[in-house]
Amino acid sequence: MGNKLNKINNTDFQKRYITKDILGRGSFAVVKRCVRKDDGKELAVKIIKKSKLKQEELQIVHDEVKIMDKIRHANCVRLEEIFEHKKKLFLVMEILSGGELFDRIVAKGSFSEREASALVKSVSMALQYLHSIGIVHRDLKPENLIYTDNTSSAQIKITDFGLAKLKNKNDKMETACGTPGYVAPEVLKKQKYTEAVDIWSLGVILYILLCG
Repeated sequence: MGNKLNKINNTDFQKRYITKDILGRGSFAVVKRCVRKDDGKELAVKIIKKSKLKQEELQIVHDEVKIMDKIRHANCVRLEEIFEHKKKLFLVMEILSGGELFDRIVAKGSFSEREASALVKSVSMALQYLHSIGIVHRDLKPENLIYTDNTSSAQIKITDFGLAKLKNKNDKMETACGTPGYVAPEVLKKQKYTEAVDIWSLGVILYILLCG
């Protein structure tokens, strides 16, 4: 399932892709538009400078990559290829150009019941899939739901699996994580919790969609 995490050198990425403009930048990574030479497909590449990360931070990144590598669902961002070099990690992903759900909420004020229902259905189906393969997102919020393009019919995708957890069916989690305002009560109370915390977060998002 997915791609095998192979360590290959920097030039292999450059032989297969042409990098374009910068789409975003963070403290340890830059995201660029890129084009695959074989078929001309436009994608995005997240280039992570490993020297900027502590060992435990690099392990978190590798854990996120392994989780993303398992995911194949229409409403989750797709990791296409992985390249690892001594100094850099290249994550080639589908490009999402429609912006965050958060921005659309700000622009619209609120969604109609029909619009909210369609969006929540798409996200809930993605969560059902993730939970079925043992993945709990743990940071679901409008900023992590991205549209494929700027049209009104654009598909919504779950992104940012930095806090996601891969677990066995009956395991419970203890790490308190997520974004205030979206986390479930059991997380705030520092109790053990299950994948149901994602459903709570989706419920908060639904409330915001309808009420603004």
